[in-house]
Amino acid sequence: MLSNIGIPGLILILVLALIIFGPKKLPEIGRAFGETLKEFKKSTRELTKDDDNDKRK
Repeated sequence: MLSNIGIPGLILILVLALIIFGPKKLPEIGRAFGETLKEFKKSTRELTKDDDNDKRK
């Protein structure tokens, strides 16, 4: 899905985000997105680890 965006599309999205949210809000939004992604990955790892443990029993 994201492979079709390309560099010009990515730059356009970043410029629009800068215009909409402003330079002061972007670091906060990025930090929140990063923490959300980190938590999602952690939960996914725990679920797959639980599945592996169930299969071994």
